[in-house]
Amino acid sequence: MTLDAIAASLREAEAAGQTIAPLRDRIASAEDAYRVQDINTVHRLRAGGRLVGRKIGLTNPAVQRQLGVNQPDYGMLFADMEVMHDGTLPWSEGAQFKAEAEIAFVLNRTLPDPQTSGAEVVRAIEYALPAIEIVGSRIANWDIRFVDTVADNGSSAFFTLGPSPRRLTDLDLTGCAMRMEGSDGTLSEGRGAACLGSPLNAMLWLARCMARAGRPLGEGDVVLSGALGPMITATPGTRYEARIAGFGEAAFRFGEKE
Repeated sequence: MTLDAIAASLREAEAAGQTIAPLRDRIASAEDAYRVQDINTVHRLRAGGRLVGRKIGLTNPAVQRQLGVNQPDYGMLFADMEVMHDGTLPWSEGAQFKAEAEIAFVLNRTLPDPQTSGAEVVRAIEYALPAIEIVGSRIANWDIRFVDTVADNGSSAFFTLGPSPRRLTDLDLTGCAMRMEGSDGTLSEGRGAACLGSPLNAMLWLARCMARAGRPLGEGDVVLSGALGPMITATPGTRYEARIAGFGEAAFRFGEKE
């Protein structure tokens, strides 16, 4: 099966709300997995999609070890993936939704250099917000390895941003405590340091990767920097709220199962 055919199978699964078998036996390398992702990025852009940012995944070393890698991965964020704060997202059984609390950054300039420095990343961040990434997998039963999730746009689905932008000088990015709650109380807890030691480390990694890939981060881009605590399995009809100390809250609700 060609990379174009693999990309098409992922698009078709998403459109139908269905899942497909793992791809790892048909994708030879991480480079090929990113090529599949890029094929679908270009397809979405040509169909009128608007690229508004990126998401970073696998920022927890324990998860990296589980998948046999020593680095994060990334995916694309499009405008139609955003759910308004405290909005409702229709439930889709086939999407295999999960959710995780993150810190989002909004940029005020382009970062075009593959050797971007940490100081340049800090200077480029206009503000930070609390966020929830709603992840989903087109791979049946979340039976994924690194190439599966990379090809599948980093297992991305939707995201929501909180309503309280903050300057970096007002925040503790590593020590901030996170708590995510649902109908049954607290579901996930963590801290900023769980994200690759610091969300800024994840941002720096991404900025360099995207510059090398020829899709540099730009002014106005949103970056979901990685999970602060364990990912939770979502259920229909539930409201999820993530609170991050110093940041405020982000929240959304799933619609009922039809």
